[in-house]
Amino acid sequence: MAEEWPLETFLELGALPTAVACARWHARQVLWEWGLTKFSERVELLVSELATNAVKASQSPDWIFPIRLWLRSDGARVMILVWDINPQPPRRVDAGEQAEGGRGLLLVETLSEKSAWYPHKELGGKWCGVWLPRKPSQCGSRPEAERTRAECVTR
Repeated sequence: MAEEWPLETFLELGALPTAVACARWHARQVLWEWGLTKFSERVELLVSELATNAVKASQSPDWIFPIRLWLRSDGARVMILVWDINPQPPRRVDAGEQAEGGRGLLLVETLSEKSAWYPHKELGGKWCGVWLPRKPSQCGSRPEAERTRAECVTR
């Protein structure tokens, strides 16, 4: 995988309320360093959603468990991986119109090319991964903001 994704960063944080802002800040700075600021807005939002879910899934009154964030890139795409201690799959919530939360997984699905979760056999817990976008030549010629999700479907 290192050859496909030559750029990589890793960050481990305690499952504390401040972890989400730290993960988002880390993502912003790394994308700037890699020259991939065109992805910053979406990556920051996706990192925020995945880190929020990981913090909630890892909370314990007796122990502060870690959450882990990896960002990988091949220069044209970005992969976001988040690990938490809870082996249960992420659950989509049917949020009402007035609800302040519950739309995170919907945002992840909408803003990413692909999202998935996997149990982690060695560490326990689970991985959540998000990939965005497909290489530009596979997503049509229109500017990113004008493309529809259907234009970037795997062919």
